[in-house]
Amino acid sequence: MIDHATLTRPGIQDFAGKRVAVVGLGKSGVASLEALTSFTDARVSAWDASMATLAKIAHLPLATAGSDTNAEELAEKVLAWRPDMVIPAPAIPEIGPLFKLCKVNGIEMASEIELAWRLRAIDAQGNWAPWLCVTGTNGKTTTVTMAASILQAAGLGAQPLGNVGNPAITEITKTGLDAQSAFALELSSFQLRTTHTMQPHASICMNIADDHLEWHGSFPAYQAAKSRVYRNVHTACVYPIGNSTIQHMVDEADVIEGARAIGITLGIPSVGSIGIVEDLIVDRAYGKKRWKSAEVLLDLNDLHHLAPSGKIPEHIVWDTLAACALTRSLGISPQHIHDGLVAMNPGKHRIELIDTVRGVRYVDDSKATNAHATLASISAQPPGSVVWIAGGLAKGARFTHLVDEIHNHLRAVVVIGKDQEPWHEALDGRNIPTVYIPGDSLNPMDDAVRTCATLAQGGDTVLLAPASASMDQFTSYADRGNKFAEAVKRIAASVAQPITSPDNRAT
Repeated sequence: MIDHATLTRPGIQDFAGKRVAVVGLGKSGVASLEALTSFTDARVSAWDASMATLAKIAHLPLATAGSDTNAEELAEKVLAWRPDMVIPAPAIPEIGPLFKLCKVNGIEMASEIELAWRLRAIDAQGNWAPWLCVTGTNGKTTTVTMAASILQAAGLGAQPLGNVGNPAITEITKTGLDAQSAFALELSSFQLRTTHTMQPHASICMNIADDHLEWHGSFPAYQAAKSRVYRNVHTACVYPIGNSTIQHMVDEADVIEGARAIGITLGIPSVGSIGIVEDLIVDRAYGKKRWKSAEVLLDLNDLHHLAPSGKIPEHIVWDTLAACALTRSLGISPQHIHDGLVAMNPGKHRIELIDTVRGVRYVDDSKATNAHATLASISAQPPGSVVWIAGGLAKGARFTHLVDEIHNHLRAVVVIGKDQEPWHEALDGRNIPTVYIPGDSLNPMDDAVRTCATLAQGGDTVLLAPASASMDQFTSYADRGNKFAEAVKRIAASVAQPITSPDNRAT
């Protein structure tokens, strides 16, 4: 007799008797363990670099658990357990020993996203909720949050999942009244690298530029991981018109018969695309009359709440076009698209205006962790108006080209982070005032913000858009952004007092 769990999550049958090792016990790792032990008859083991971390999963019925601070020894311990499948945490690099050992031994590696797909729940009619998937070097979180807000307005979904929000597997395995009717997922290259059988309803790669090279080992490997977002798409492979690299991904994708390529553009759209006519976002991709006319989806003036400077940045428009293209693939109406986008709250740490002090705007874009995101953020500002806080973990990137692109927008640069060599390469010798906060500073963000206050003039923007990861001096990009906001509040509280630079020079 087939039980209820098998009827609602038919994929669980494939795990009966399988040996599954979950390596890395962050949020997605713990969620994977909980799903495997709750829904399947797999034999499950858990592994982490920290023995203390194992304590939080002590209540789960595991076959075994282990730890080792040495990555090679941990990988060997995992393989010695003889797993049929390994679920690696996103932090475990493609060029590391675990991937190498699994490849040599022919062991399948599956992301938490892959696991969520295989254990996904179906409704009473035997249908699974469609997935709208977003990846890219920049713009993922904003786009997927927009798409999720539109789904919510249409009564189909709730919060975004994947690389943002709750682990996908927690929500996608739900049944009954708690189950969503559609999902919007942000997928990182780390997650996509070990995702194999997922079949999205619609997908987009927003853009692609050098990033995470220290994880993948090369740009081609990074690009190959991103291109997986278009595999097995059922309805729409969405792409930015004019980006030949991403268009090539779409052209080469092995999709489900009937899937279409849907373009998005900042210009007037042709048939099969969504674009802009006189500040209106219009659809010539999905409407029944698309061969002769366009259907109006949204007025760009409805997006001003997403732009702290009052001017809607170009990258926000791209994100909006992408969210429209994804959700229209489900037949969602223009009214629900409008309502969802108007109701959306700007995310924290993404071009978030913290305060205006002495006519200087302080903006937190701590989520700009790579050059591509930073380029979009700074390019939206007027020439010569930005005092830029940059620096952190470079992830193998160089920044000379970025500075070439944005130097006309800069008044000054303040560099944080422990490894500042890439920034010296990019900035030294240029006619841009630059201050380097010592890498061993106990309060690098306080020092940076106070320095910026001495460099900025009325009408300027002090912009935290570091183009780097945060974990050298902060626990996360959110922690970095919070520290920035706290430092700005201290500046605001002292406006009646003379501002001094870190070396106590009054200004």
